[in-house]
Amino acid sequence: MAKLRKFCAYRRLDRRPNTRFSKYSKKNYVRVRPVCRVVSFTIGNSNTKYDTTLNLLSTKDLQIRDNAIESARQSCNKLLEGTCGKDNYFLQVRMYPHHVMRENPLASGAGADRMSTGMAFSFGKPIGVAAQIRKGKTLITVRVNKEHTETAKQALKRASYKLPCHCQIEIEQPKKIAAAIERPKKMAAVLDQPKKIAVAAK
Repeated sequence: MAKLRKFCAYRRLDRRPNTRFSKYSKKNYVRVRPVCRVVSFTIGNSNTKYDTTLNLLSTKDLQIRDNAIESARQSCNKLLEGTCGKDNYFLQVRMYPHHVMRENPLASGAGADRMSTGMAFSFGKPIGVAAQIRKGKTLITVRVNKEHTETAKQALKRASYKLPCHCQIEIEQPKKIAAAIERPKKMAAVLDQPKKIAVAAK
């Protein structure tokens, strides 16, 4: 049985995505489309209004295989469901594996290189699907209330360990909290204004 290769073999983003699939076989560029292993892209309660939104962002351009996406989703969801409860969070996977990966079979061993066919059938055999990610792309979004912010941050940190790239976590402040932070700054500017005028008059 063939082993699953390390993702460093498929991580480079140096080619256009192969996604064209039609129900008419004559129009297909990719004749066989592998099944996506990601079970669900949205989990939790989406009908509740939450205070805080956390995003997991990519710091480089790369490809992420569907089994890595599913592994990150499971590790993130397990912590959120066990700590916050099923109805107190909303998890959304923001990437979809459209790109069909392929490779040509390579023979290993001495004198076993007779399988190579040169440029004939160079497209290769489809082996899986992956998502093509650009730098700054949002990978996973978690929405929770303010009291579960640290749990959501830890869940996204666990999910980043399953992905073949360095990630950063972005926390979006609610509009009410952001307005409350900006209001004292505006008031301080108004109070300082007469002092500046008085100094200029002297």
